[in-house]
Amino acid sequence: MPDAPVLSEALDVAPAESKGSVSRVLVVSPNWLGDAVMALPAIADVKRHFHARLVVAARRSVADVFRLAAPVDEVLVLEWSGKLLRAGALRRDLDAVRRARPDVAIVLPNSFASAWAVRRAGIPERWGYAADFRRRLLSRAVPRPRKSVHQGAYYQHLVQQLGIGTGPLEPVLAVPDRAIDAARALLTSAGWSGQRPLVAMAPGAAYGTAKRWLPSHFARLVTMLAQTTGATCALLGTGADRDTTAWIHRLVPEAARGHALDLVGRTELDVLAGVIQLSAVFVSNDSGAMHMASALGVPVIALFGPTREYETAPLARAGGRVEVLLNPVWCRPCMLRECPIDHRCMKGLTPERVFTVVREMMTDSKTP
Repeated sequence: MPDAPVLSEALDVAPAESKGSVSRVLVVSPNWLGDAVMALPAIADVKRHFHARLVVAARRSVADVFRLAAPVDEVLVLEWSGKLLRAGALRRDLDAVRRARPDVAIVLPNSFASAWAVRRAGIPERWGYAADFRRRLLSRAVPRPRKSVHQGAYYQHLVQQLGIGTGPLEPVLAVPDRAIDAARALLTSAGWSGQRPLVAMAPGAAYGTAKRWLPSHFARLVTMLAQTTGATCALLGTGADRDTTAWIHRLVPEAARGHALDLVGRTELDVLAGVIQLSAVFVSNDSGAMHMASALGVPVIALFGPTREYETAPLARAGGRVEVLLNPVWCRPCMLRECPIDHRCMKGLTPERVFTVVREMMTDSKTP
């Protein structure tokens, strides 16, 4: 397959003029929170290259994360889910994209629908990976990497093949003061004194139960932290995680239960980021919140079971720290949503092992 043409060939102008001829760039976001965060380094590369107005089009579930990203000038919230029967939502999305008047659209999802939508919107330059039979919909279709790479590197490979120089593979998010204040108020109303160290935890995961560390393990970790370090633990997640966090709460002994704050379903994305920012350590399954925490520079302990840590491990921000913990059994990474045997990859990752790393990180975070 021939190499992709350089940027100047795509725009049919000299390289110096190609940047100047682009005043507005649209980036179509991935649809999952973790993927959206891992796309931030590539998005920063695009902004640095063009020095143009950068608009990100994203589904409502992830759109707010881009409001915390400095390179992004505008966020378009998409309604259309890719289903042709939702014609009204598609029409509204196309109108919003047209009003943004982008010269170039960089399509990060691999789906046919995302490329078809930017074609329908009439954007003259449409760039993305040659995937899902959409080569004819794109003005530039880049071959995907031949081998497995980290998802963040996957997005940077795309922009690099488009002639855009790449910088550090480092996602960066910043929480506004109002969100920090709202997070502190929420924690205080839930029982946090503000004096005890805060450890945030995300015990859920959207992919399936196989990705989730056992509720009994989380409960044991909460208990050890409350009794040994005096920490307060904040349990975070969406409404879908309520059963899991309620189970954890019940398993924590009554003497320590007051230091397990169940905030599931009570945090908008910016307030979630605020709670994470106030935390000394963040403990999580492989989840979108895990990627947010690393992009905020908070020390992260990532618990991996069936998924491939070499593709989706959280990317550490400069000066930040990420520890990926796993139980190296023969059957992982299986990538299954539900474990067909005994869930040994997560059962064998003991609370005592995780506690040791949490306590070490808490000690390090107190050192100037």
